Amino acid sequence: MLLFDVTHTSHTAAQTGIQRVCRALFKELDATGDAAPVCYDPHLSGWRSLVPGERAVLNDRSGRGGNSRGAKWTFSQKVSGTSRRWLGAKPALPKAGGLVCPELFSAKVGARLPELLQAVPGPRVAIFYDAIPLKFPELTPGGTVARFPVYLRELLLFDGVAAISEDSAASLRDYWHWLGVKSVPLVHAIPLGIDRAVAPDDGEPAAASSVPRILCVGTIEGRKNHVALLDACETLWCEGLQFELQLIGLARPDTAGRALARIAGLQRAGRPLLFRGSLNETGLHGAYRQCHFTVYPSLIEGFGLPVLESLQYGKPCVCSGRGALGESARGGGCATLDSVDAISLASAIRGLLQTPAELAALAVSARRRKFKTWNQYAGELTTWMQTLPRRG
Repeated sequence: MLLFDVTHTSHTAAQTGIQRVCRALFKELDATGDAAPVCYDPHLSGWRSLVPGERAVLNDRSGRGGNSRGAKWTFSQKVSGTSRRWLGAKPALPKAGGLVCPELFSAKVGARLPELLQAVPGPRVAIFYDAIPLKFPELTPGGTVARFPVYLRELLLFDGVAAISEDSAASLRDYWHWLGVKSVPLVHAIPLGIDRAVAPDDGEPAAASSVPRILCVGTIEGRKNHVALLDACETLWCEGLQFELQLIGLARPDTAGRALARIAGLQRAGRPLLFRGSLNETGLHGAYRQCHFTVYPSLIEGFGLPVLESLQYGKPCVCSGRGALGESARGGGCATLDSVDAISLASAIRGLLQTPAELAALAVSARRRKFKTWNQYAGELTTWMQTLPRRG
């Protein structure tokens, strides 16, 4: 049995990348009875098992009502935790032989991690996503940048860290080396799985007579580089190219301002730009099936889930060929770029719109690829955990 820390995910309907990983991984572990979900209750001031309502939120992968990334505690949860704390309750965690922490820790959770780690004989593993706040602090929310160095030190408490790409693994090792830390956990790259397509898809685009639709899936925030994509599309619209652009994703108000303003301006100008925020899982899969190809203009990622999701539907993807995105693109189906500036993006999009044979060839390459499932990812993670010695 593994304790599975989902303090944040069990209190939000958002379906950001980390929440999708948490929910998908828990589903696989729970199916075999290998996971006991827990959370840190700030009102109780202690760790405890999830109550039914929290488990329902954790199990809900629909994305309904997920218009906020933040964790929300209900009034009854607050009252329950506070009253139990006043009464001196000391909840006992389920007995478990291991621990998986698949979320970034808030300051409150991080401060109480030692209690959780001491409750488990081992192995104790955290999932590491990326070092973006270190590499692009100017495109990252200030609170995240300030918190991140502490989070990276908290990872030193674990027996092992499962990075989601080779690029992320190297970033973490390099940071600890730069700090001069001598004793560190084993860092191992285990690329993520992806959801299967809702239904079998032959990868063919919409009818040839329809206006081509280009899809971009990802949180609206600075590092996702939507402004460059919008500038590229405006260039192509001005050239007279006919296509629609659909954007899907929650907006981060702290870094999305320029992109949101650009979206609003293009829509006022009558450009064929579709944006309604996030969609539920059914809507997201429908959007992949209906598009001709996708663009993922992100400057840097820990993995790049939307790239592989696009390819699974047989839809080519325009993306960076560097870092973790290059790892995901490897194997075919992508038009990779050395730079994801507006000029390069416009050139790649223009090429796919004007050269159907090139688009068709990429689609064939995408359909030939084999993708890791979440069940396979869960198996790789738990198998690796069994090889880890306990540290401290």
